Amino acid sequence: MDEPLGTSGSAADGSLDLDLLASSLQADDGDVRVLLRALVTRLAGALGNRLEVERTGRFRKSEEIRRVSIRLGDDQLDAVVDRGALECTVSRSSGGIRIRSTRVSLDEWLRQLLGALRDEAATTQATRMALESLVIGGSS
Repeated sequence: MDEPLGTSGSAADGSLDLDLLASSLQADDGDVRVLLRALVTRLAGALGNRLEVERTGRFRKSEEIRRVSIRLGDDQLDAVVDRGALECTVSRSSGGIRIRSTRVSLDEWLRQLLGALRDEAATTQATRMALESLVIGGSS
């Protein structure tokens, strides 16, 4: 099957099919909190302090995630749980100053996140392993 490589590629050439991954992440997730927990679990080691997680609850360590913020290059991707739905935004900074913030669908947010991870994975082994664990569903 001949198709240009972009956000999707064929399994035969070893590239990651990000459209399929984004769809499967949503299909496997009836609950947005489960999706966020899976992303945080698999990406925490690779992203380190570029991943910020805000959990619900004041005094006890809660498993429920209220907000996820991911910094990748000049982009910041935020997902906030609001009444059981995710509100997603992608922000662009230049020189440390936020110049644009756009509200996007969950599908677009996942595509941008996975695309940025794919680009970084080309040069960073830890990110590559985290992205592969998302694709194949292994534990990290």
